[in-house]
Amino acid sequence: MRKNTIRLVVLMGTISVIGIILIQIYWVRKAFDLKEKQFDQTIQIALRNTAEKLATFGQFSLPTQDLVNQVSTNYYVVNLNNTIDPKALQYYLISEFDNLSIKTDFEYGIYDCSSDKMVYGNYINANKAIENKPLKSLPKLDKFTYYFGVYFPDRSTYITSGMDNWILTSIILLIVIVFFGYAMFIILQQRRLSEVQRDFINNMTHEFKTPLSTIVISSETLSDPGIVSTPERLSTYAGIIKEEAGRLNNQVERVLQIARTERQEFKLNKESVDIHELIKSVSDSMAISMQSIKGKIILKPEALKHIVNADKQHFTNLIFNLLDNAMKYSNTLPVIIISTHNEGKKLILSIADNGIGIKKEYRKRVFDKFFRVPSGNVHNVKGFGLGLSYVKSIVDAHKWKIHLESELNKGSNFIIEIPVTE
Repeated sequence: MRKNTIRLVVLMGTISVIGIILIQIYWVRKAFDLKEKQFDQTIQIALRNTAEKLATFGQFSLPTQDLVNQVSTNYYVVNLNNTIDPKALQYYLISEFDNLSIKTDFEYGIYDCSSDKMVYGNYINANKAIENKPLKSLPKLDKFTYYFGVYFPDRSTYITSGMDNWILTSIILLIVIVFFGYAMFIILQQRRLSEVQRDFINNMTHEFKTPLSTIVISSETLSDPGIVSTPERLSTYAGIIKEEAGRLNNQVERVLQIARTERQEFKLNKESVDIHELIKSVSDSMAISMQSIKGKIILKPEALKHIVNADKQHFTNLIFNLLDNAMKYSNTLPVIIISTHNEGKKLILSIADNGIGIKKEYRKRVFDKFFRVPSGNVHNVKGFGLGLSYVKSIVDAHKWKIHLESELNKGSNFIIEIPVTE
């Protein structure tokens, strides 16, 4: 699938999901507002019926105006303009709320403004027997002389509980969005893996094509009967074939190393290793290669404790890969500084170079398998993008730590933290 097609699919899908979410929020809000309005109307009917029954019970007339007032979203006041019997009020309130299927807790208070205090109040639990709980401080109104107020502490929760269908559809929508996001993630990941696979195949083709071509040409030359008379040429071409075959073998071994580390089929054969001796051994083996490009390796072994518990072969490969990278990614004569020092119970190994450096956006990806940092003007850099991935695998297998410090055009510094053997 083309890159633009994937971007269009992701964009359209994202717009669709956002649109669905906004529509769902709109209708849920509308449904809540409708339930809220229905609740308020039902409460006002119940309170009006309660007031009428209290008036009949106490044989007094109700005010013609301002009988039921909604002071706030969950507080209602009923103006009776007459004394109120607490027991009758509680009975009628419970009865009316039950008749209208209002199953939520409430508390009520009777106010006598002539004495400027609440005469009586109680908390009613809708699911249990009447409980006496500390009452919320119901606000006093100077507008009426005799009135009672009813407060619903769980009004919003009660209204929401009646929206089961909307809650269910919202949960289903959320699940769909999660699956959509996961599907988009998989699509993008598959696209990235496809690109990585393509790049790997291209790199592998170029890496293998050159030595194979050289071997073919050398073999054809050796097949010439006349070459027997020139042993120098015979020896030269035989050496070329051996060198190119070794190069192919090294590339194949790198791929196999990564495959083994990913399948966790390799086992670390840990032993006591003198890091200073190992570093010197690897740097000596690379001395000829460095001299051919007029580069140099500077050793600064400053760690007093330099014996560590490690797999010698894998550790050697780790150092070699880091040095090989430092040699390849350089626009100038490469200078590599390998230093060690102790910090507490750890040995800090630093491999710094004066190469092309790595941009900030690539630093977190340099240890990813097959990832190769764009090399700018360095056109002769070859490889599969497996070296640093292998380094990270070995560091993780030893349970060490590695991090990168780099600045574009100023070089890179790979720092490894290794526990030392006491």
